[in-house]
Amino acid sequence: MGLFNIDSPLMQVLGKVADLMILNLLALLCCIPIVTIGASLTAMHYIALKIARNEDYYIVRGFFKSFKENFKQATIVWLLLLLVIVVLVGDYFIISNATMEFPFFVKVVIAVVGFMALLTATFVFPAMARFENPLWRTLKNAFMMSILQFPKTILMIILNVLPVILTLLFPQIFPLAFLFGLAGPAFGGACLYSKFFLKLEDRIRAANGTDVSEEPDAEDEKIFSDELQEGIVEDSEIVGRPQ
Repeated sequence: MGLFNIDSPLMQVLGKVADLMILNLLALLCCIPIVTIGASLTAMHYIALKIARNEDYYIVRGFFKSFKENFKQATIVWLLLLLVIVVLVGDYFIISNATMEFPFFVKVVIAVVGFMALLTATFVFPAMARFENPLWRTLKNAFMMSILQFPKTILMIILNVLPVILTLLFPQIFPLAFLFGLAGPAFGGACLYSKFFLKLEDRIRAANGTDVSEEPDAEDEKIFSDELQEGIVEDSEIVGRPQ
């Protein structure tokens, strides 16, 4: 097989790099209105998982399909996370600049809430991209996923903040961060949680009486069904239907 044959490993890697660059630019463009950041990140994770799994996909069409389908819930989730961020940052500045000393347990509570929000935020957009659930269950499932996959969750957090840290330390790599700073970490995260999601999908399809060997319909890929009983994944309560 020739090095530059379309099916060669080199060309496949280059193809994925190009796809991630396009996906990153799409995500950045759709983040500009600020309020649409949640829908944009969800759509980005939808395509990133397909790239990680080597599934068939059309980047632009698939991105905007997921963007449209998840817009309402993803926007609400994003605004909730933004509110939590604003409150936590406000609390930090108040504690840092106050003349009085705040009790230690207050600082611990704020730190714990912030860490829980970070864990939930790490999985909530990938979860929305793949699973359909009501808002509260989506948030609960995302937090439970982050705990069940805790070491991988920490790696995903590192991947997400790494482009920012590297750009601050080495400003000359900004063009690279601009092209891959969102989609690159999303792809890396998808590679980490893909097998876990597959296990959930198989269990849920089996509970729904669906042949797990069947490929999901390209136009109806969400997995979770609200009719399922809780306890799908061992002692967890991750339920719903895949998309």
